[in-house]
Amino acid sequence: MNTFLELLEEKRVLLTDGATGTNLFALGLQSGDSPEFWNTEHPDRVATHYRSFIDAGSDIVLTNTFGGNSYRLKLHDGEDRVAEFNQAAVKILAAEIKKSGRKIAIAGSMGPTGEILEPSGTTTITEAAESFAEQAIALKDGGADVLWIETISSREEAIASVRGAAITGLPIVMTMSIDTNGRTMMGLTPADLVALQNELEAPLTAYGTNCGLGAAEVVAAIVNMNTAAASIDPHPVFVAKGNCGIPEWVNGEIAYNGTPELMSRYAGMVIDAGARIVGGCCGTSPEHVAEMRKAIDEHLADTTTHDSPTLDEIEAALGDITKGAKAQMAGDLTVEGGSSVSGDRRERRSRRK
Repeated sequence: MNTFLELLEEKRVLLTDGATGTNLFALGLQSGDSPEFWNTEHPDRVATHYRSFIDAGSDIVLTNTFGGNSYRLKLHDGEDRVAEFNQAAVKILAAEIKKSGRKIAIAGSMGPTGEILEPSGTTTITEAAESFAEQAIALKDGGADVLWIETISSREEAIASVRGAAITGLPIVMTMSIDTNGRTMMGLTPADLVALQNELEAPLTAYGTNCGLGAAEVVAAIVNMNTAAASIDPHPVFVAKGNCGIPEWVNGEIAYNGTPELMSRYAGMVIDAGARIVGGCCGTSPEHVAEMRKAIDEHLADTTTHDSPTLDEIEAALGDITKGAKAQMAGDLTVEGGSSVSGDRRERRSRRK
């Protein structure tokens, strides 16, 4: 059986890894360089990155292939090396997992093309889907357990990415970046992502949000997805992969202000919001993930009934939430409130932890 699907069956909550770019920069990657080239030029450093999250307790580790599609690699004259880079990334990770002796899922990371798709741009859904398919096939051939489409912002790219990934027959996960007042940069909300399921070429095994504006906003997004899914998806598997706090300019470089303690609080709170797959994104180090591992294990051992967190609870524990996300939590699904779909507010559901 597929390792990712086995883990979903065996565990109530799965822990993913943290940031790829942030941690590769710490290992020497330079700004403007393509991380995917390191899969062949510095496989030892990529292995060190993977191993750090394996040691921190991750159940799922993403491959160093976020920009591994032909559109992104073309910016570095590497568009003819899609198969080489993606397969190398998977094989490096597989070797580190084997050394660990643990059951860990290999998630083939697939980021956006960086293009604006029709009708707003000139790239067609078909063209984008072909690029995603090329990468997806390479990841499958390398040995990935699941295709992990992340940081998507538009309906068109969501459709294209899933169409391309579906050709492999592997489980598909998709996360959007809710980073603009409760929406993606292209205007989609958590409720829109739930409704989008009917437009995709293949069903998603899990879906949710990554990156964005910090842990508080990610928790709010999962609360809003859970509300929207109440009448549509009876057994959703939500993914929450929040940034480690908010980026700040410190000593000439970007640093994230989230502490391990903050990410620990976020882990427990986002589980209560409904997430079954939890991790970090930008700025999240192995140290943060190790604290999240402890928090998740302690949370699941607690037999107390936990309600989905309220707005006040989220802001008190994790920081401010945008106006749009607040409106959605209050049941306002109008465009002004932060949604392009309409619907009624659903009752908050309790979850036993």
